Amino acid sequence: MSDPVQVYEELEEAEQRPFNKQYFFRMLGYLGRYRRESVLIGLAIIASAGVPLFEPYLLGRVVDAGIIAGDFSVVQRLALLIMALHLLSWVGSRTRTWMSAVIGEGVLFDLRDDLFTHIQRLSLRFYDKHPVGRIMSRITSDVESIARLLHTGLVTFVGEGINLIGILAVMLWMSWRLTLVAFVTIPLLTFLFYKARTTIETGWKNVRKTVSNISTNLNESVTGMQVTQSFARERRNMHAFQGLTETSKETWMQTVRAEEVIWPSIDLIGVTGTGLVIIVGASMVFNETLTVGFVIAFINYLWRFWAPLSAMSRLYGMTLSAMAGAERIFNFLDTAPEIANKASAAPLPPVRGEVQFDRVNFKYDSEQEWILHDVDFRVRPGETVALVGHTGSGKTSIISLLLRFYDPVEGAVRVDGHDLRDVQVESLRRQMAIVLQDGFAFSGTIADNIRYGRATASDAEVEAAAKAVRLHEFVSTLEDGYNHDVGERGGRISVGQRQLLAFARALLADPRILILDEATSSVDTETEQTIQQAMQTLLQGRTAFIIAHRLSTIRHADRIMVIDKGRIVEWGTHAELLGMHGRYFDLYLTQFAAHVNGHGQNGKVIKERVA
Repeated sequence: MSDPVQVYEELEEAEQRPFNKQYFFRMLGYLGRYRRESVLIGLAIIASAGVPLFEPYLLGRVVDAGIIAGDFSVVQRLALLIMALHLLSWVGSRTRTWMSAVIGEGVLFDLRDDLFTHIQRLSLRFYDKHPVGRIMSRITSDVESIARLLHTGLVTFVGEGINLIGILAVMLWMSWRLTLVAFVTIPLLTFLFYKARTTIETGWKNVRKTVSNISTNLNESVTGMQVTQSFARERRNMHAFQGLTETSKETWMQTVRAEEVIWPSIDLIGVTGTGLVIIVGASMVFNETLTVGFVIAFINYLWRFWAPLSAMSRLYGMTLSAMAGAERIFNFLDTAPEIANKASAAPLPPVRGEVQFDRVNFKYDSEQEWILHDVDFRVRPGETVALVGHTGSGKTSIISLLLRFYDPVEGAVRVDGHDLRDVQVESLRRQMAIVLQDGFAFSGTIADNIRYGRATASDAEVEAAAKAVRLHEFVSTLEDGYNHDVGERGGRISVGQRQLLAFARALLADPRILILDEATSSVDTETEQTIQQAMQTLLQGRTAFIIAHRLSTIRHADRIMVIDKGRIVEWGTHAELLGMHGRYFDLYLTQFAAHVNGHGQNGKVIKERVA
């Protein structure tokens, strides 16, 4: 059995990427929508970072010109000035924090909106290649990493940068000799700081990976609990989970131990520089070269020098994380929709429902074999056509081309004579509806789900559609009726009820072309009879395509197409196909035999009864 830690680590995506100037400026483009807020932040940064630069100097003057000189009025004036500067700094800091939040949440909204809007337009081939979890990660964590850099990282970098340059300038202005003494330890401090940052960032990155592995394992374990208990895998799963949590614990402890060693060492070296300044400054005070207040002010500046450096160094990891998120997000945004309207595409007028496949050849990937081979047929308006064949024969591909989820590689698909590539996609799909095998339901009420295809429908129209497909009887038993919340993916109603809801949704949309994809395959016989009755209502006056494995459900179709390995091998009514004694006959015979096998009938008798 594979090591669970190794398995999950293989699924991890890169958390950091090298700095990319193109991505960085593209991210900055989102700030262009917030010019006013950006100007206010600039002013606030100057107030919150610039004003405190005067405080140590004024404190030194309080000591020299006030306390030592014995002039209490000087102390009062300077104390009031320091208070006023602090008030101004507080206003700037509040403004900076508020405007940062406004920009940050705005950028977060804009990025998510752009990304979600774009992926709504992407073709199904995109979703074939990208798991749902990865797409969700783009919209959540990756977007947050970019927004965090733009509203926290940049503001911190600019603010602390101004603070750092200002402190250094003041220190050099006050005494370049003491500045050189203070920075004697800078080379060693820089080396240790670089090593510490690399070690600690790597450690916490590994911690995040182990936590992510635990989350992934937990999600799989909870989601697949029924399978786990069915195969008595509880002990193995517990062992795997314990391994992941033990790895996370060890990784966390290693990182904490590294921090306990590294940061005190850096602090010690920084204090060494401060100690040297105290010694040299004191000697200069004894020689009456400097005053006590001057040395106190200089040491205060020196203490403040390290904080901006520490804050700015932490931005490095934030920037690289944002680069990794930007790479993934912009790759999504740069993915062009495969199915898009031509510049000359016109709206599809109301259709009668004639469908033609004109010598269509199709495959999902250029490197794979053909899925459909020379598929050629015409369906008259109002006809019900059934597609039958083994799994993988190409039935769903035909439906996907009709809905224009994909375009044929060769040939054309036409509705009422219009090549689907020449009409606007939305105008095509608004005249079509599909009922899938799982009867997908969205979170919300029964009424909301029925209205999904026509949001402006009245309550009376919703109820009429439900009555027509035999759903109303169930809804009337609910205390809250059509306002009943179906839960996530319709989990609070049964499979059969979800199918009836899907039929009501399709009926209310009033499509000219209807597609039923295995609409009764996942329900019991009694529910299937109810759904069959609903289907009769739904099919009236519409062109319909029905995919079905249960041949008994499509015997009344106007025509039946038998698909095998991407080709139409037989075509006709139920009776005509049975009379051919070909592929359809064999399929029907197999299902009929399975149904009556319990009665002990032999193959010859079965064949005679089917014939």
